[in-house]
Amino acid sequence: MTRLIAVLAALAMAAPVHALSLPGWMDFGSPVEVAVPIRPVVSEIVEDRGHDARWIPGVVGSRTQVTMAFQTLGRMVSRPVDLGDRVERGDVLANLAAEDLAATTRAAEAALAAAEVQRDTARLTLERTEALAARNVASAAQLEQAQRAAAAAEAGAQQARSALVQARDSQGYARMTAPFSGVVSAIYEAPGSVLGAGTPVLQLSAEDQREAVIDLPESALAGLPPDAVFTLWQRTDPDRQVRAVLDRIDPIADMATRTRRLYLTLPTDAPFRLGSLVRARLGTASEPALMLSGTAIFQRDGVPHVWRVLRKGQDAQVQAVPVAPSGAFQGRVLIGKGLAPGDEVVIRGVHSLADDQPVGERVQP
Repeated sequence: MTRLIAVLAALAMAAPVHALSLPGWMDFGSPVEVAVPIRPVVSEIVEDRGHDARWIPGVVGSRTQVTMAFQTLGRMVSRPVDLGDRVERGDVLANLAAEDLAATTRAAEAALAAAEVQRDTARLTLERTEALAARNVASAAQLEQAQRAAAAAEAGAQQARSALVQARDSQGYARMTAPFSGVVSAIYEAPGSVLGAGTPVLQLSAEDQREAVIDLPESALAGLPPDAVFTLWQRTDPDRQVRAVLDRIDPIADMATRTRRLYLTLPTDAPFRLGSLVRARLGTASEPALMLSGTAIFQRDGVPHVWRVLRKGQDAQVQAVPVAPSGAFQGRVLIGKGLAPGDEVVIRGVHSLADDQPVGERVQP
């Protein structure tokens, strides 16, 4: 028994040292490498056109438009033009009944003739009174009375003459003519209506200076350059696009919608007629306006950043890029600088990424 124990002890001492070590799964001191899964990213390609582009409805108007009205009271008997008609300068637009105005003119002529007779009579009376006064036959009171009568008759004649001029002008105002060439863009009164002086009859718009009118909220105007360019097109012809330049902005917002009106100058060869409905978006093909979802922007040290995805073959990683956002509209932000057309930007989960973190495939929002 003693010999068996000694043999076992000798074998134990001759065994390799590693045979006495703990199994690997019991080695709590060794680090365990945990594989981090590569997450896909919800991103969008930065561009100024395509299905992600936001457009604003607008209407084509005229920079020069006049509301036409008669300068005298009367009944409108005819209106040779209708909505949408093109007219030349001097063309007749509407007429008032001329019978009453002609009668007023004849009455004014008769009143002037009577006033002139009274004036001539008063002058003769004054001359006789002056002759009598020179021979001490007429008194000074009689001479003064004759002078006052002559002055009053002269004033009456001038008043009658002015009334005749006014009556003749009113008779001329019975015909409304176009002050410039253009298009009848609105109709307010029909023939047969009795109109007062200044009552709107129609609206005349010039075609030489057309412009598009759009409405935007105050938030969308922040950072908008004063010479911003827009692209305009019609729904029925989306491939025929026109470049328009911002001309002016209404200084006061609309009380109901709280929007400001923008006026965009159109080129002279624009294919849009007055009153046409158009669609407008900021930027052109040569001057792109990059729009991005507002959820893509995060703050780092007080500076707005976005995560730009850099792809090389099957590998991809994110990079924080500082940007300069300006205007915002309908959840979209206009990016002034920092990005280029074609960049891929993460728009979801931006606060759970780190610099140079590997990412997976792109997922459409």
